[in-house]
Amino acid sequence: MAGSGSDALLVGVGAVPGAWLRLILVNRWSPIVPKKHWGTFAVNVIACFALGLVLSLIEAVPQDAKAPLALLIAVGFFGSLSTFSTFVLELLAELQARRPATATLLALASIVVGLMAAAAGYGLGYLNDA
Repeated sequence: MAGSGSDALLVGVGAVPGAWLRLILVNRWSPIVPKKHWGTFAVNVIACFALGLVLSLIEAVPQDAKAPLALLIAVGFFGSLSTFSTFVLELLAELQARRPATATLLALASIVVGLMAAAAGYGLGYLNDA
């Protein structure tokens, strides 16, 4: 598969600062929010919005630069800024603590608000391009 080494490098280079920023943000927000999972929720929503915005803006980039930018920024940076695995572990922790209502609220809010944030980001980028 041609380019797979460089593709992996692009994803890795983007992932390191994304994961680092997530760690900083979640740790900074943890004392402010009632439960750590709401810090993860906030970071995931921010990542969804930014991902929608970036994907919209990348559409204006020349064709040969789209894939590398998408790998670096969308997959690498925003893929590691957001975190599905932590989200799932936090849902599991709520279920194990016998708080199904909180787990359900967190799951639904994450999906609905995340999709709305991605759509808003994409729409903002689309307006910028128009």
